[in-house]
Amino acid sequence: MNDIPKPATANLQKKSAQIAAAVLAPNADRVDREGQWPADGLHALADAGMMGLHIPRDLGGLDEGLLSLAVVTEELGRACGSTAMCFGMHCVASKVLAAKATKYQEDRYLRPIAEGRHITTLALSEPGTGAHFFLPRSHYRVKGDNFVLDGQKSFVTSGDHADSYVLSVVPPGAELDPGTFTCLVMDRDSPGIEWLDPWRGLGMRGNSSRGAKLNNVIIPQANLLGVTGDQIWYVFEIVAPYFLVAMAGVYLGIARAALELTITRLHSRRHEHTGETLNTISALSDEVADMWTRTERSRHLVHHAARLGDTGSVSSQAALFAAKLDVAETAVAVTSAAMRLAGGQGYQENSTLARLFRDAQAAHVMSPTTHLLRRWLGRSILGMPLL
Repeated sequence: MNDIPKPATANLQKKSAQIAAAVLAPNADRVDREGQWPADGLHALADAGMMGLHIPRDLGGLDEGLLSLAVVTEELGRACGSTAMCFGMHCVASKVLAAKATKYQEDRYLRPIAEGRHITTLALSEPGTGAHFFLPRSHYRVKGDNFVLDGQKSFVTSGDHADSYVLSVVPPGAELDPGTFTCLVMDRDSPGIEWLDPWRGLGMRGNSSRGAKLNNVIIPQANLLGVTGDQIWYVFEIVAPYFLVAMAGVYLGIARAALELTITRLHSRRHEHTGETLNTISALSDEVADMWTRTERSRHLVHHAARLGDTGSVSSQAALFAAKLDVAETAVAVTSAAMRLAGGQGYQENSTLARLFRDAQAAHVMSPTTHLLRRWLGRSILGMPLL
């Protein structure tokens, strides 16, 4: 874990690890068991100045990039997947907000985020469009100095808890044209938002993922991010890179936690009839070798992709797609192996390992899904348009 040369990134890694150990880990089982939004963990990150990770320095933020996002979300994911997910979504949304912010948006959103007084998140997914989050059916119409929004969003992380939501809409009748994708920021108290029941998931139970109906929601035109139809730029220059790295970090942390639990268990448990500890059994150590190799390989690929993204390399797109693909496979494989090596005790209800196993399963279906990323990766390598 000492492969981070940049001092600022190393300091953020250390700080996030401390918060994870002191606040996230002690609350993780309760957050999961009760499906409780992780307010304590997010407030601790806010108090430490971490919520402004991607906000410019002149607005009070840390102005960090993809590599810092990767190492921070890994440390958080190692302790609590739900908190790490909420933090990661906040970071992606705040980066979208900061990308083309006006003076009004800087004062209303970015400065409060940097000061730890504002949590934001993404609201891109919709029922019926599946993994194609870039084809929203929610639409807007212009009325005076306002936008009027109608439609429905699904799987909104931190739903009804965040202070603002970065959402996607299109003009009426343009639902199948990705070039009309438009980003807006909607305040939590905007009239016309109807929150649906929280999603009851197998894992990631504390992220308060839920749907929202938009019933003639009125927001000022000042809340437009960039210009209407900014889809190609926002999705592939901001949303995709930061989302892929944030999710890769979260699930990498989950895999790492499962590996560490397995190593501890194999050292500490022994067969009473022989006295040998489990770490001396070749069949078990062989599986640990595979778990370690998968986790380390994934970490290096994520960091490599993040560095390429931070430098603006033309190779970054394919590397980012591959990194999230690889981490999803690693998280599921490593947590599954950890369950096997734990024996019957691994299947205890609400155990830490069971939580890690359940959380890992979402890695493949979190949009953009593994199937979609594999298609994008192949098209990117072949020099073909992604859409």
